Amino acid sequence: MGAAVRVGLIGYGYSGRTFHAPLINAVPDLDLRLVGSSDPAKVEADLPGLTVVADPFAVAASEAVDLVVIASPNDSHAPLARAALAAGKHVVVDKPFTLALAEARALRAAAASGGRVLAVFHNRRWDSDFLTVREAIAAGAIGAVRHFESHFDRFRPRVRDRWRENAGPGSGIWYDLGPHLVDQAIQLFGLPDRVTANLGRLRPGASSDDWAHAVLDYPGLRVVLHASMLVAGGSPRFVVHGEAGSLIKHGPDPQEGQLLAGLAPGAPGWGEDPDGLEIHDGTGTVTRRPAVSGDQRCFYRAVAETIARGSHDDAAALEAVRVMACLEAGLISARTGTSVAPAVARDERAR
Repeated sequence: MGAAVRVGLIGYGYSGRTFHAPLINAVPDLDLRLVGSSDPAKVEADLPGLTVVADPFAVAASEAVDLVVIASPNDSHAPLARAALAAGKHVVVDKPFTLALAEARALRAAAASGGRVLAVFHNRRWDSDFLTVREAIAAGAIGAVRHFESHFDRFRPRVRDRWRENAGPGSGIWYDLGPHLVDQAIQLFGLPDRVTANLGRLRPGASSDDWAHAVLDYPGLRVVLHASMLVAGGSPRFVVHGEAGSLIKHGPDPQEGQLLAGLAPGAPGWGEDPDGLEIHDGTGTVTRRPAVSGDQRCFYRAVAETIARGSHDDAAALEAVRVMACLEAGLISARTGTSVAPAVARDERAR
């Protein structure tokens, strides 16, 4: 591919440290050159010798990088992405893309105007659980799907003092885990007709939503998305019912746990999922299908390849806008108690 794409990473908190830096460093066509962080000692401990600056906007404008990756708090995504695009950089933004659909549209337009790549870090498209379910559906294992249920549940009964759980713009579980759930649903089924969502604060002392339940309406299909901080176990990752049977995927993808344990992406065992798929045919027969291995490096490989082609590709930014339309519809639905159609323009629908 020629010279590696020079990368500047803004933010070295949980997402930047756990996901972005290891995945970037595992892709040979990317070269992490610069990190924006208020904690240089933490960066130095993990990535000795790497240049660290405190000002995130200095990373966005740096002549030393070609690609800016934004893994800072959610309310900073739009202004930092706007600054990076104005400086002529390609941009990857952690989810959620922005806090409002209008901001997402403006960034997409700015990227198109400057001929820059703009993508949102929807890394969960390359999770073993999702890939396994997607493959089984595509193979016709349960016939036409009529009910699709996706859970992203965790057990964190105590509210922690961090921006994701505090009150404020962009906090809460719908902005945190909702983008993954919505993006996977759109990847499988396209844009829904309506979104009906309910958000709650169930833990004592919670100041942002820690429980989310949404139903996406499609013709002849209902998609149920659920996320909670109070599930200690027993909740399958996916439950899917079709005209010819049902499938269940119990365990989640292992990559986040592997990254936290220090396993380098691509090392032996990377992305291997021992939890297979159960397929029920309605007669009492249950067959099992091995899980497909996950590999979130594919996200950054695709970004590097798109940049290397040298031509503007709007697909990733368009997909991110669609996700934001559904997230915003969910917020309006939860506030008003109504079902809400995603506010997508004609040119934002599937091509």
